[in-house]
Amino acid sequence: MSSHVVPPLKDKSLFKQGCFVDGEWIQAKSGQTFEVQDPASMGKIGTCPEFTKEDTEAAIAAAATALLSWRTATGRQRARILRKWYDLMIENADDLATLITWENGKPIAEAKGEVVYAAGFYEWFAEEAPRTYGDTIPATVPGNRVITVREPIGVCGLITPWNFPAAMITRKIGPALAAGCTIVAKSPGETPFTANAIAELGKRAGVPSGVVNIVTALKNTAEVGETLTSNLTVKKVSFTGSTPVGKLLMKQSSSTLKKLSFELGGNAPFIVFDDADVGKAVEGAIASKFRGSGQTCVCANRIYIQRGIYDEFSKKFAEKVRGFKVGSGYADGVTHGPLIHSRAIDKVEAHVKDAQSKGAEVLTGGQRIPDLGINFFQPTVLTGMTADMQLASEETFGPVGALFPFDTESDVVALANKAEVGLAGYFFSRDVQRVWRVAEALEVGMVGVNTGLISDTAAPFGGVKFSGFGREGSKYGVEEYQTIKTITFGGMGRPLQD
Repeated sequence: MSSHVVPPLKDKSLFKQGCFVDGEWIQAKSGQTFEVQDPASMGKIGTCPEFTKEDTEAAIAAAATALLSWRTATGRQRARILRKWYDLMIENADDLATLITWENGKPIAEAKGEVVYAAGFYEWFAEEAPRTYGDTIPATVPGNRVITVREPIGVCGLITPWNFPAAMITRKIGPALAAGCTIVAKSPGETPFTANAIAELGKRAGVPSGVVNIVTALKNTAEVGETLTSNLTVKKVSFTGSTPVGKLLMKQSSSTLKKLSFELGGNAPFIVFDDADVGKAVEGAIASKFRGSGQTCVCANRIYIQRGIYDEFSKKFAEKVRGFKVGSGYADGVTHGPLIHSRAIDKVEAHVKDAQSKGAEVLTGGQRIPDLGINFFQPTVLTGMTADMQLASEETFGPVGALFPFDTESDVVALANKAEVGLAGYFFSRDVQRVWRVAEALEVGMVGVNTGLISDTAAPFGGVKFSGFGREGSKYGVEEYQTIKTITFGGMGRPLQD
């Protein structure tokens, strides 16, 4: 069997070529569709509706109608539905992973890991839904009593990326539903079928019609995005994607003063000090850099190695990378699949060539793999990196581990903080005082200390600077979808009555 042949789904009804609006699978009113291709073989997967402003407004109207009853459901009622949705995702994990590998390209084992991670957000927020507590506040005015209650903000527009087709959408839907909001989610044009399968499982879990609406578009992506940001009914927009698009969406949202949470670009520094355990640091760098073939917003982009251990680290790191196997995600033993499309591979190749032209050495990789397909690139390790190379200031979003030497703690923190973005940062050290100093000094929203993996449903996810604002996951995730209402009772200070 060819390595590009997709395993059949156990439940073929999870493959939906439509949009999910008001509890039904529908097409665009225009009848227009767009084609989705498998990045490994470039074969056709299927088609999805090319939604317009009018189509999206109908989805928003459905969410607004559903909000009237969903917001008044108890936290426990919402929790039971989210928990059932979690159970169904776990039961159908193999099919969801097959869809992820098909449309995204990541190896099947990694895709299964994403499904478990994605489902975990429904489990987590099922547990948070009944616990959206308010406060009682001692008033300064005699006789007044002040309480606060947390209320759902309303209809929410969610816009998600292609690199985690399951996890990025559940990380937004979970807290929105737990808070009592209804949603219209724009899934990525590159990977719509995973989101559709999750929506179908939500219907089976008992999510009421109109509470969750999934819309698709490719050519009309900007039109759909502007509809979500400018529509008065939509009270909040959550977006994961690039910084330039985030800025545009923020500008569009200003006319209606929406609440926003944006998780934008990253250019994560990964620092290894000479007192670190080099072996564990190599493992951490591999895990951070090459997950998803480097196509994650929190993956290491600039790897800084203190000069005293630079050669040792470089050798061990390259050795690990040479052991990778690139191919179709369904093939046995494959560790890394294709990049998502030609623009992605062009950028990776340009960064490698730029570094080479300025003196960097390729220890392994550095080339396309045309025998496998047009979107395959060798996992690459570059040494002798300098600050004037493109990779020092631009996010590569590909399988390139670029190693920069540094001398002192203050030098490397300055280099790390030079980036306009500040999503994640990592470092390895066994000096507890250094750990605190560096963790506090890094201008990022998340720090990994002696680990290359920081994503966890229990941990708040988000950045600072041009990486955006707001937090997803954790106990803070629900707050992004709530407003605080203050209720003051007057004349309450009277003595007990006879």
